Amino acid sequence: MQKIVTYENLKEVNKTIKTTDIKGKKYAEVNQRIKAFRMLYPEGIIKTEMLQNENGVCVFIAKVYTDEQRLLATGTAYEKENSSFINKTSYIENCETSAVGRALGIAGFGIDTSIASADEVQNAIQNQEVTQEEADNYKLTFGKYKDKTLKEIQKEDNEYIEWLLGNSKDERMIRLIELATGIKKMPEAELQEKLNLINELNILLDTKNVDREKLYKHYKVKTNKDLTIAQLKDAIERLKERG
Repeated sequence: MQKIVTYENLKEVNKTIKTTDIKGKKYAEVNQRIKAFRMLYPEGIIKTEMLQNENGVCVFIAKVYTDEQRLLATGTAYEKENSSFINKTSYIENCETSAVGRALGIAGFGIDTSIASADEVQNAIQNQEVTQEEADNYKLTFGKYKDKTLKEIQKEDNEYIEWLLGNSKDERMIRLIELATGIKKMPEAELQEKLNLINELNILLDTKNVDREKLYKHYKVKTNKDLTIAQLKDAIERLKERG
């Protein structure tokens, strides 16, 4: 007879799961989710299948069954070889583990804080970490500067680097740019403040007929984009005082 499992049963086994603190948030490790699964379904089945392993990119799918016939949940994961120190030798294993963790999370095991497992989050953080050597030798794989290093692009077109940094949502890419070029990504609120100040300065420069080149020379910059927030505020204040 098929074992009947209730939500209350699931809540009870989830209380046995030990969590790992990562940056102030608790995550369940995959092995803890597997233990909880076995407590509810001693004869349950976890099947994994590698969907892809080409050019250093691995994709796994994991399927969790209560028995041979009843599928409980599925989960997929993606990993890149050499994306972290651990992935240099174990990206396939990490990928399979992540897929299992996600499948069990979707099934309801260890999800009080997140579907992602501690193993998955830690690996993601490691994937974002880059060394100075990696940053210095990193070459773009897209766009008009494809196959050029970030340092080469900075010398040729610094504005493109600033645009790339400002528009990138990839934390690892942001870190690569910051390390290679020395330019730091500006927080969203600070960036918006600077754009507002630039707009205000442009209006004042036009209405008061100010020689822009003379103003830029005073602050030792090439364009108003190169002005700091403090310099923008100072320039605006000076122009307002001119009446």
